[in-house]
Amino acid sequence: MTADVRNLAQLVRRAAAAHADKTALIEGDRSLTWSEFDRRVDEVAAVLRARGLQRGDRVGLLLPNGLDFAAGYFGILRADLVALPLNTGFTAAELAHQLGDSGAGLVITDAERADRLGEVASLDVGSPEWTSPIAATPIEPESGGEDLAALLYTSGTTGRPKGAMLTHRALLANLRQLDEIRPPVVAADDVVLLVLPLFHVYGLNSGLGMTAYAGATGLLVERFDPVETLALVKSAHVSNIVGAPPMYVAWSMLPSVGEALESLRLAVSGAAPLPTAVLTAMLDGTGHHVFEGYGLTETAPVLTTTLCSEAAKPGSVGRPIPGVELKLVDDDGDDADDGDPGEIVVRGANLFSGYWPDGADGPDTDGWFRTGDVAYADVDGDLFLVDRVRELILVSGFNVYPREVEAVIAAHPAVAEVAVIGIPHPYTGETVKALIVPRPGQSLTADDVIEWAARRLARFKCPTSVEFVDELPHSVAGKVAKGQLRESA
Repeated sequence: MTADVRNLAQLVRRAAAAHADKTALIEGDRSLTWSEFDRRVDEVAAVLRARGLQRGDRVGLLLPNGLDFAAGYFGILRADLVALPLNTGFTAAELAHQLGDSGAGLVITDAERADRLGEVASLDVGSPEWTSPIAATPIEPESGGEDLAALLYTSGTTGRPKGAMLTHRALLANLRQLDEIRPPVVAADDVVLLVLPLFHVYGLNSGLGMTAYAGATGLLVERFDPVETLALVKSAHVSNIVGAPPMYVAWSMLPSVGEALESLRLAVSGAAPLPTAVLTAMLDGTGHHVFEGYGLTETAPVLTTTLCSEAAKPGSVGRPIPGVELKLVDDDGDDADDGDPGEIVVRGANLFSGYWPDGADGPDTDGWFRTGDVAYADVDGDLFLVDRVRELILVSGFNVYPREVEAVIAAHPAVAEVAVIGIPHPYTGETVKALIVPRPGQSLTADDVIEWAARRLARFKCPTSVEFVDELPHSVAGKVAKGQLRESA
């Protein structure tokens, strides 16, 4: 069905050919049909080519969910460029790291966010260059397949966030894999809620990408407000929700959730574990099961889902999707014994090509990639996540690397030592907790620490819990014993 599609932007062209007058995307009181959206993507691609950008150049995308983001994303790809989606909550310093590391010379943004970009050139979506349609003939991309499509920054295995190199091949492969599941994850007649941030791989590919793949209709929502979004779901007759746990946590507490979701066909959840109590509350309140999945930025992103299980079990992330090979290994790399936890190792066409710029730490020579996550499989083969080999903290599906937060807090003049860990949170899955040893004679409050971090880090990385201690436990090598801290927390 898609063997002739090598570039993600071709999905838009294909949808326009099959569903020309069908509504493609809705944003508030604005909407575009697939044929109109296809022309808009051509216009964006023409604007970018007129800038003299060369094939493979990286173009940042600093915009909230909306028609401009969608057109910018597919326009970048159609112009044979590489999309660099940027977190709209990032500070200037965080943006500077990703822009500098990626070598992006241009960012598509708006007046509200342009001042965070420093000296990097920007294309304002409110400017005449962006809003005035260019008489562009249909543009056919030359790139595709193993060419880089998107650079998505993630904490990877160590240190500061690194750019996961996702090719057209990898992103398209995950869409094809999901399309093989029955019932279909997204069908042509679906209205899909696109409220997950499009700068995140889950919202970008599983949401927007899958909508284009199926030629469905996407309802773009800039930010999640439980009451307002639920009202939109009802009025737009949303049939498909690509969601994350915080959404279902909030909705499960609203008495109107059952009536609002009467048009629902399928609800999925990913990016973080969904509390069993919330899954049960949603089922009781709506009659719909929320199907959970698991994946990584590096895998474009979906690896498993309970849609592939004979029965969706609470707490399980299901089984591998079609086309994904998965095994559990012990510390020596050997297959884990039946029922024992092991690190998840995966192989498939949806895997990334390593980290920018040289492809380091990607799949091995046999195509296997160690995820750093630990799980066990029950007797039916359904997976249950246990822990993470890495110390990443997962806040609403976003990776927070403790070392980055610790470096910021340690720079405070009143902080002698700090350790950051993740602790459970009923709404975001996990939240950041900082344990701090103050410098003698210095006055320091929790509000001081939180305010200091908020000026230097995106909101989801900031600690919401601060505890002052006399000392931190250390190993014989002098390293802070995070295991002891997590146990006590």
